Amino acid sequence: MSEILNMETICKSYYMGEEEIEVLHNVNLKVHSGEFLSILGPSGSGKSTIMNIIGCLDVPTKGKYYLSGLDIESYDEVALAKARNKEIGFVFQSFQLLPKSSALKNVELPLVYAGVPAGERRERAASMLEKVGLGDRMRNYPNQLSGGQQQRVAIARALVTEPTILLADEPTGALDQKTGNQVMELFEEINQEGRTIIMITHDTNIAKYAKRVVHILDGYLTE
Repeated sequence: MSEILNMETICKSYYMGEEEIEVLHNVNLKVHSGEFLSILGPSGSGKSTIMNIIGCLDVPTKGKYYLSGLDIESYDEVALAKARNKEIGFVFQSFQLLPKSSALKNVELPLVYAGVPAGERRERAASMLEKVGLGDRMRNYPNQLSGGQQQRVAIARALVTEPTILLADEPTGALDQKTGNQVMELFEEINQEGRTIIMITHDTNIAKYAKRVVHILDGYLTE
């Protein structure tokens, strides 16, 4: 399996007034193509910070981050935005669907940003909704869908650009246990098809669906 993500001694600091607060300490992490990795940790452990760096939403204060072999340190905001669109498919706890757009239009959205022609956008979005079991809900709006269905739309949206990494932040956090387990079974299916998944969670039971679990606590990452 090829290496698609490599973090070398990553540190991240923020300033509160003149005080520097380091929230990530010498994080080392390698992820290979086809892995299903869970980053497990409690609130305040640094999970969100490491997710933002993995997802090219933020950059480290120190250390090196290589994504698909490219050194992210040299990227400006435009390059980071392109990397996010090409390399990362995001799935969030709160779904983040556009309320006035149908499921189909929500899934099409990343393809709009990528400049894909309208006909191809619709075809790819429809195919992805079929894949996640929502072929009969394409015209529905988010308020006409259950929480589990909304998360499936969000997963379809994340996958439609065929990203290198599916990055999921607490993907079952807004769902009941049964629905959450169904979503995790979908993640398992997606991973079995070869998609690389990195999941951020505080839930030990959800983390167990991953093939590999690393722990983060007080900004330190351990296998």
